[in-house]
Amino acid sequence: MRARLLILASAIGSLGWGAVLPYQYAYAADTRDWGALVAAGASSLFSIGALVAAPLAGRLADRFDPVRVAVIAQLLGAAGVASLVFADVPAVFLAGMLVFGLGLSAAVPAKQVLALNWSSSDDRRKVFAYKFTGEALGMAAGAFLAGLVVDLDRADGLDIGFMMAAGGFVLSSAIIALAGRLTFAGRLAGGARVAAGGGPGSVSTATGSTGSIGAIDAATGAIAAVDLDGDGHADGAARSRGALRVIFAQPAMRWTAVVTIALALGFYAQFESGLPAYGITVLDVDPSAIGLAAAINCLVIVALQVIVVKLTAKRSAPALLMAVGSIWVVSWLILSAAQFSPGIATALFVTTYGIFAVGETIYSPVLNPLTAQLAPKGMVGQTLGTIAALQTAFSAAGPLVAGVLLGAGLTDVFLGMHLAVSALAVFAAWRIKRALEREPVAVAVDESAAPVEPANVREEPPTTPVDLVRA
Repeated sequence: MRARLLILASAIGSLGWGAVLPYQYAYAADTRDWGALVAAGASSLFSIGALVAAPLAGRLADRFDPVRVAVIAQLLGAAGVASLVFADVPAVFLAGMLVFGLGLSAAVPAKQVLALNWSSSDDRRKVFAYKFTGEALGMAAGAFLAGLVVDLDRADGLDIGFMMAAGGFVLSSAIIALAGRLTFAGRLAGGARVAAGGGPGSVSTATGSTGSIGAIDAATGAIAAVDLDGDGHADGAARSRGALRVIFAQPAMRWTAVVTIALALGFYAQFESGLPAYGITVLDVDPSAIGLAAAINCLVIVALQVIVVKLTAKRSAPALLMAVGSIWVVSWLILSAAQFSPGIATALFVTTYGIFAVGETIYSPVLNPLTAQLAPKGMVGQTLGTIAALQTAFSAAGPLVAGVLLGAGLTDVFLGMHLAVSALAVFAAWRIKRALEREPVAVAVDESAAPVEPANVREEPPTTPVDLVRA
């Protein structure tokens, strides 16, 4: 029940992304006549907000109730995007976009921790897959609905998009808070049974979702709790050394960061700008084909996500990430071939979006569980936030790289670079596999092997995006 509510909340929260971001550049540059510099600056500040917020929010999710962190972050995002209604000068608009990015991205690691907390060994990948699919649908629905009502010929023409985004965040926060209350009520009931002398079937300190009455103080942060020392505090080594140094101490974790960056650069960084620019300027496809390609991408994700999760349930995460990198390579090879086949260039371009989507259905349920599996004790949320920040930073750099290369007519360099990056993702995933074989971490290699235990349980969770959100 809690996982379903989280999936629903994630989908509704993504409405804001779809309702505002596709239109904000044209709104700022043309509708408000603030120019391209302000419009680009708004996008950059949004990304900077995301880059700053994700690691910080991840750390907070380790130390405090992740429900509260997610709710407060989304309410902050709601306030930021709602303030854009009153933005009559560029400075206010830029500040609102910064706060919007802070709130949207700060909620991501907290919700990932909740997805871990509220899923079992049997359905963890499924929960992350459904969460990703829900977010994709939410983004698409937000863009579609906003497209019906947004009028970029008027100064207040995007106000309804801003309010739609704010409303989505508020409703999403309410749903997450409700799910958190259900969790808290269950723990109180479990504690009451222990106090009343219930038998071993009532509450277990080793398994289940209620924990013991003595665990109520720490139970709000289930991931942090399983990674706690006996005194209820995070690992002392993690506290005494720099956070990034601790996170990337393991070779497997370092290669996970590399594969994350490579896969982000290989597709997500170019989804909204580089690929459309290549299609229009080099392949001479009709602009309407861009929208069709994006729709195909979403439809393939929705159609295949559940099937792919079932087919890959017993496969190791590194092997699946190698498959994703290979799919990226195939897609870029097809895109490269399209420039030599003008008669079918549009069909090949649209097809690659569908092929990329197949990789996404594998990638989305795997990366975050693997990251959480490799995270240092007491730092799961912060590790997830750090990886999300890396995705955001390199994805934000993608459009700039594409603009420079395609603008200079260096199409072959653009294509070759992305082929190389995708091949690097395959190599990095292979190195993760080798690293786990040589030096197994304190948990099983297969992140779906056992549930994450809440409360003060000393057992290590054997197991986890976006958003990815798409950043």
